[in-house]
Amino acid sequence: MLFEEIKTVLEKEIPGAVTGEDLASSPPALIIDGSHLKSVCEILHTHDQLYFDSLSCLTGLDNGEEKNTMEVVYNLYSIPYELHLSLKVILDRSDPEVDSVSEIWRTADWHEREAYDLLGIKFKGHPDLRRILLPEDWEGHPLRKDYQEQEVYHDVKVKY
Repeated sequence: MLFEEIKTVLEKEIPGAVTGEDLASSPPALIIDGSHLKSVCEILHTHDQLYFDSLSCLTGLDNGEEKNTMEVVYNLYSIPYELHLSLKVILDRSDPEVDSVSEIWRTADWHEREAYDLLGIKFKGHPDLRRILLPEDWEGHPLRKDYQEQEVYHDVKVKY
């Protein structure tokens, strides 16, 4: 199935869910309204002609204060149909939050925790959303463009 056919399936199943596309990304990406993300992912996972059975990667991006947005990018793969697809969700930077897809793909569990830990993106419905790389009492989210590094952590100088 081609990219346009996948887009057509989603537009038919959930009108308004697809808000755009990014053909320059590899693989090509559909831009999804965040309120429809989980429904879109369920269709992509269960549709008999798509069956995206693998979430290869989930990445968070901070677009900075100028754009005032963050993104979550989902790289999907269908093993039986050898299909690749990316999804992008654009979030408000002041309160980045989107539904968790960890019920659909178990690999999302740690990927979502990493995006939460390093960027502060919240995943609603995640079963265990807590830091995964940094200590629980670490201040801030180091991959945010406005991150201010701590001077000292537990009496140890951090900033050099």
